[in-house]
Amino acid sequence: MTSLKTREADICLLLEGTYPYVAGGVSSWVHDIVSAMPDITFEIVAILAQNTGEFVRKYKVPDNVIGIRHLYLHELPEGRSFIWRKGKLRHTTRSLLDFLNSGKIDNFASFNQGANDLKLGKKILLNSYPGWNFLRTFYDENFAATSFLDFFWSWRILIGGILATTRFNLPKARCYHAVSTGYAGLLAARAKLEYQRPVILTEHGIYTNERRIEIAMADWLYQNPIPDYDIKSLEKDVRALWLKGFSALSKTCYAACDEIITLYEGNQILQLRDGAAPEKVRVIPNGIDYEKFSAIKREKQDKACIALIGRVVPIKDIKSFIRAIHILTRETRNFEALILGPTDEDKGYFNECREMVEHLGLEDVVIFGGQVNIAEYLGKIDVLVLSSVSEAQPLVILEGGAAGIPTVATDVGACREMLYGQSDESPALGQGGIVVPVANPSEMAKALAQIITSPATRDKLGETIRKRVANQYNKKNVLGLYDTLYKTGRDAPDGYNGPLLRTEGNN
Repeated sequence: MTSLKTREADICLLLEGTYPYVAGGVSSWVHDIVSAMPDITFEIVAILAQNTGEFVRKYKVPDNVIGIRHLYLHELPEGRSFIWRKGKLRHTTRSLLDFLNSGKIDNFASFNQGANDLKLGKKILLNSYPGWNFLRTFYDENFAATSFLDFFWSWRILIGGILATTRFNLPKARCYHAVSTGYAGLLAARAKLEYQRPVILTEHGIYTNERRIEIAMADWLYQNPIPDYDIKSLEKDVRALWLKGFSALSKTCYAACDEIITLYEGNQILQLRDGAAPEKVRVIPNGIDYEKFSAIKREKQDKACIALIGRVVPIKDIKSFIRAIHILTRETRNFEALILGPTDEDKGYFNECREMVEHLGLEDVVIFGGQVNIAEYLGKIDVLVLSSVSEAQPLVILEGGAAGIPTVATDVGACREMLYGQSDESPALGQGGIVVPVANPSEMAKALAQIITSPATRDKLGETIRKRVANQYNKKNVLGLYDTLYKTGRDAPDGYNGPLLRTEGNN
């Protein structure tokens, strides 16, 4: 725990793996909000895997953040060694099983109350005979065809995270804002159940969708797949345990929230599919400081400059970008390709990317620049690249767009809307970049070639995206909406359930 005060904050931000310890789009968004509202006090719950010692803040936290608490998912309360109330224990564990199967907030409420009444910890839930029976019941009911060893370790991690979140000392606040579902969303559900205060959810990327992608890419989840495994069997392998668990976390968060916000209409389809109530969802796009970025002047370079600005992690698919650059060098080498973003989040992946650059003979073309001040680089860049397999509404497209820089982006999240315009855009502005399929280096290379070999194309796309950002993505409007949300939530009476904005919610 870091600086923690007894004063009750106006807003409690529930953040999983982001601000202030990880740099990136969501963290920057959080920092912008807390910095822009000095008259509102915030307390942060930072959800982390484990306590690794000193945490380095990547942002200067403003004074209106009155406290930061840490929730460590892998550090579980010991709890009691023996529980006399066997009926209560059976009811509590049954409620958790029902919650995992259904995602219903009533089941979670029953488990939450029972776990805290019984002071349940890992001694009973994970390391006891009742805990063993609890595990076997869920395994027999849902995953009997799955490797028990794979199931066992995944179960302990998943249930451990839920237990840590349930037993965490959640601070009181006037209003709660989760910036994802998952474990942050579970804390949001607790806030509604225990304190009866308004709850807001903003999903930049849809948590369950991103976890599906990560699970599909994770080799450790099933090391020795059977060659003739059919689809019905795959539905019962250990991946399904994780998907079931993350789906349950999302559903109970959606049920607890008064406002369910996302950045673009495409995400609402996923939210509704995962159980969000239609009357609660709204779109508030991210905005950027247009005045700041539009003032950046273009600097003439001897070579064309291509830049990918983002974390060097698998979900950003840096490897596809490197392959695209390799393909592009067959046509021209009169350019440089910058990869600008933190490299310390997944050091193994970063090393693999560096080795790929060396193997493909691109050391004179591809440069890893690390985390930089984006504004200092934009004047040198001719075209931005976003190669992610999953995104929400990446701000780098808007920041570059305000400076007149087009983007080649994969067809994820709001990228198509930002580059080609929404279906009801009036007047229709046209293309502000090029959208390519996910994990398709050849199409990405083709799009890049169109832009860096034709200054007229580059300028036309750049001017279009500049106009679109000016018209539709103004940070001042976005911050005004969240200011209203927060103040309405802060001032609402205990037990309030309902909307916190009376507008349509689009800026």
